[in-house]
Amino acid sequence: MKFIETMLPYFQGEKMEALVFILPIGLLCMVFGGWLLSEGQPGFTRGVALPFIAMGLVISIIGATVGFRTPAQVVEIQQAYTANQIEAIQAERIRMEKVNKAWHWYLGLWIVFIILGLGLRLLNQSDFWRGFGIALVFFAGVGLMIDGFADRRARSYSNAINEMM
Repeated sequence: MKFIETMLPYFQGEKMEALVFILPIGLLCMVFGGWLLSEGQPGFTRGVALPFIAMGLVISIIGATVGFRTPAQVVEIQQAYTANQIEAIQAERIRMEKVNKAWHWYLGLWIVFIILGLGLRLLNQSDFWRGFGIALVFFAGVGLMIDGFADRRARSYSNAINEMM
């Protein structure tokens, strides 16, 4: 039962972060980008708007996917645990190893966004690209925050699973 007591808060946190923070942020970004485009302003405004629409769509899809798949994922893991506790814990340990390895890739992506965004903002004369750069830095910050919470939750859960082995 300790496994279930450890698993439920992890997935509850994942679902809540996805549906209460990630999905709404994505939707708000699309609305903001759409509003900026509706202003009909060229240059800086358009440079900010396009990444807000694109990244807002991506963030919304991720938030909805994670948030709405989580309940089924919990049921599946609980059923596997009921059928064979050792195999279920081992399978979850392997899955979480993959999850934890991915954080380095995400961090790298956000670092690229920061460097590229700052470069575009500070080393470019085009208003469009300056706006685009600022948007990239914004999304790097959002990504770092989302992944910061998710990484800590995943590592805590992984450590608890490893202690059960």
